[in-house]
Amino acid sequence: MKFLLFVGAQAVGKMTVGEEIEKITDFKLFHGHMTIELVSKFFNYGTPSGKRLVRLFREEIFKEAIASDLYGLIFTYVCAFDEEHDINYVNNLIKYFETNEAEVFVVELEADIKVRELRNVTPHRLQEKPTKRNLEWSQVEIIRSNNKYRLTSYDGEIKAKNYLRINNENREASEVAKIIKKTFNL
Repeated sequence: MKFLLFVGAQAVGKMTVGEEIEKITDFKLFHGHMTIELVSKFFNYGTPSGKRLVRLFREEIFKEAIASDLYGLIFTYVCAFDEEHDINYVNNLIKYFETNEAEVFVVELEADIKVRELRNVTPHRLQEKPTKRNLEWSQVEIIRSNNKYRLTSYDGEIKAKNYLRINNENREASEVAKIIKKTFNL
């Protein structure tokens, strides 16, 4: 099995590039908001119950993916690299898949905050991520988290053999997907 992890700030394009990877490979996309949106119907993601359920659903999907004949799984995650819990989560996820004999690839996407603010309100994003439809809150949240957290890694911080950082602010998602496919021979 192959595991492709996208990390990067909100609205950087992780889901959209993941969808393009799906089109040109046999990978299946499991973007982070799939679990957030499910759980948010019952519990706010910021609550202990919401966080616990999101974590549990993700863990179970990862376990089933490892045990299956799935060619590849894409997962997207917003990582605050200055939060020990977040960077540990990323590195433990990498370790989990490697320990279970998956080939792991990590792609970090980055784009300027102004680009991400524009992407945050695209119809496709709002269709796929209903919790982002409160645009006043969502726009403020992107700026707040950009100012509060370090959303780009330092060199060597992500413990992956196959790692690629791409600034995709002036690139189409399909172009970025082709770069990733070629770089990692997916």
